[in-house]
Amino acid sequence: MAGFDEKTTREGGTPETRGKMIAVCSAKGGIGRTILSVNLAVSLSKRNHSVAVLDGDFQFGDVSLAMDLQHTFTIKEAMDGIGSLDEHRLEDYLSVHGSGVRVLPAPERPEYADILTKEAVSKMADFLLMKHDFVVCDTGAGLNEQTLNLVEKADEILVVATLEMAAMKNTKLLLETLDILGLRDKVRVVLNRANMESVIKAEDGARILGEEAPIYIPNDFQTCSRSLNMGSPFVIANAKSDIAKAVFKMAELIASNKAGEGIGKKKENPLSLFPWKRKKGGISK
Repeated sequence: MAGFDEKTTREGGTPETRGKMIAVCSAKGGIGRTILSVNLAVSLSKRNHSVAVLDGDFQFGDVSLAMDLQHTFTIKEAMDGIGSLDEHRLEDYLSVHGSGVRVLPAPERPEYADILTKEAVSKMADFLLMKHDFVVCDTGAGLNEQTLNLVEKADEILVVATLEMAAMKNTKLLLETLDILGLRDKVRVVLNRANMESVIKAEDGARILGEEAPIYIPNDFQTCSRSLNMGSPFVIANAKSDIAKAVFKMAELIASNKAGEGIGKKKENPLSLFPWKRKKGGISK
């Protein structure tokens, strides 16, 4: 299918621009990437946008779990029929959440990830973009080949980090890598659990990562844990909580920005994570 970035025809038959693809990624696991992806998607849907979620953690994706979806098909079955697949047939493989968000689930077994080619995944992402205003991709931790494929394709990249030292160090490396790849201008940093107790304060975390205007998400372990275990997005179940309000605000920010606007505002001289330099044979101030 050619011309995905040009005007295409959506379900209503009226000319529309291609949907916006948002890749949610992180340098390490366990920092809330999936739950933020799911709640962002539902928040965008509540703003009357058509939204799809592509579970891009093809080995251990948890989007179906986080949304309590009993799916019949996954991206593996869509891959099996890739030869005859188009934007209409792909809908048969999507699971529909009560919020209206449609999900293309990850394979049920990790070994099935190996049969997913970059070309097929890109093709399916294009089909989703033809039918939806937003496609949220929850990627795997780190920058494997499939995740890199998705972030390169995305209009906006949300890099999720927390204030732990290891997360800061790895996120800084991830951002530097995205900069080298020419993708830094598409990045918006999300500091999750921003008010948690940590030796690194939220404002210092932003300076360490060289980000002028990160999105801050408050710490609410109880709400997030209940949401994930019950498979009920907290923007529905706990819509008045501070964390839900923060995600609603993030959705508003993303929905109001055109692709590439207001993204990637980085500082010229980010704060060093360590106030010392490492040299051979020891550390010097």
